Amino acid sequence: MRQQIRLRRHRLFKTTLWKTRLIFWGGAVLVGIVAAIFAMLGEQGDHFYRDLYAEYPWLSFVITPAGLMLIVWLTRKFFTGAEGSGIPQTLIAIEGRGGRALAEQLLSFRIAIGKVLLTVMGLFSGASIGREGPTVHLGAAIMYSLGRYVHLPARYLERGLIMTGGGAGIAAAFNTPLAGIVFAIEEMARSFDRRNSSMILVGVILAGMTAIYLHQDNYNYYGTSPVDIDFSWVWLGVIVCGVVGGLSGGAFSYVLINGTRKLRPLVQRHYLLVAAVCGLIIALIGTLSGGHAFGTGYIEAKQIVSCTGSDSCVVETGLMYPVYKILATVASYLSGIPGGIFAPSLASGAGLGSDLAMLFPPELASTIVILGMVGYFSGVVQTPITAFVIVMEMTDNQDLVLALMATSLIASGASKLICKKPIYYALAENFMTAHHLAKKEKGKPEIFPEDPGARA
Repeated sequence: MRQQIRLRRHRLFKTTLWKTRLIFWGGAVLVGIVAAIFAMLGEQGDHFYRDLYAEYPWLSFVITPAGLMLIVWLTRKFFTGAEGSGIPQTLIAIEGRGGRALAEQLLSFRIAIGKVLLTVMGLFSGASIGREGPTVHLGAAIMYSLGRYVHLPARYLERGLIMTGGGAGIAAAFNTPLAGIVFAIEEMARSFDRRNSSMILVGVILAGMTAIYLHQDNYNYYGTSPVDIDFSWVWLGVIVCGVVGGLSGGAFSYVLINGTRKLRPLVQRHYLLVAAVCGLIIALIGTLSGGHAFGTGYIEAKQIVSCTGSDSCVVETGLMYPVYKILATVASYLSGIPGGIFAPSLASGAGLGSDLAMLFPPELASTIVILGMVGYFSGVVQTPITAFVIVMEMTDNQDLVLALMATSLIASGASKLICKKPIYYALAENFMTAHHLAKKEKGKPEIFPEDPGARA
């Protein structure tokens, strides 16, 4: 008995254990700080472009194509691996595909710096992108790099640190610690290590709390919606929003997955031309939408969520807003620039919910908007628990928990009718295929065997 007590005390005060905890928790605080700075820079970029568009609308046809061309060039020349959302790269590193060399390339400090810089540049250029996916990549890169710097055991590097960084990124980006924990487990953890669970959970919570503190107020990402629940209608809304949102989200994911695959040969040869054409398409769509399709969509989503069903303000986005936003997001992603799809998808879902609300009694409008948001978002990412927790925390709506859960589950199932594979795993496979092809074109031997059947 005494020997067991001594062993426990020895383990408690073991240097490696406390060093590991400091890296997990201290790194999470660092992720929260960097994510808060990233958010502020992103908001400045979004507002700058919107103000410029309001004064000189025609400039969008110059700034957006030129900006996207510059970003793609910088990505390929200096920050290879930073393109796209960043979540597929994080999943590749977690699963160990490509070995340690590829993980170190995708999760380096250089990539983290490039991810922030280029995503902010994308918002300054009017691209329809979000910073949440890039913040996941950023968080994973920071945590992984810190672990390598202090030479932690490999078991912590491979999953625990990356999962903590990814979950902390979501928690800090949306100010939703619970959603960060759920995301780390549902989206990123295929083999969850219980030995690391407490450090991961504390790390994610610390990142979320740090971001909230730096924002000076414990605000809800999209404000508080004026929800009125009439349960004689609400379950019909659950079915409609789940099916329509799920099918729409699945179609969006299908286009992104197959679009990146089909455009790959053209992008390899003429990436600047592809970026220019995508920029012109974004500028055209943004102009048709009255400027609402540009940027993250945060302003429009917050207006829709806060104003729907209220007599004190009017939603200005229009019936076509979700269509415009979806098309602008597709063009932005296919251009090859760094940028996520979380925020644009939530904005598209809010617009879709606003349109569907016209089919229901006015007093149910705000409820349908929230259900439309979670339905479309769940249809895109096919992670129903993460989807409903994120929306619930962002809109401060605990009264809709069961309805949000049901809508999210229906939407995820409906989405799979169109898009069989979750978007981030499919995009990760696309990334690995492009990586293999690039290696072969350069005449370099592959450092890892291709495994087409493995899930990235």
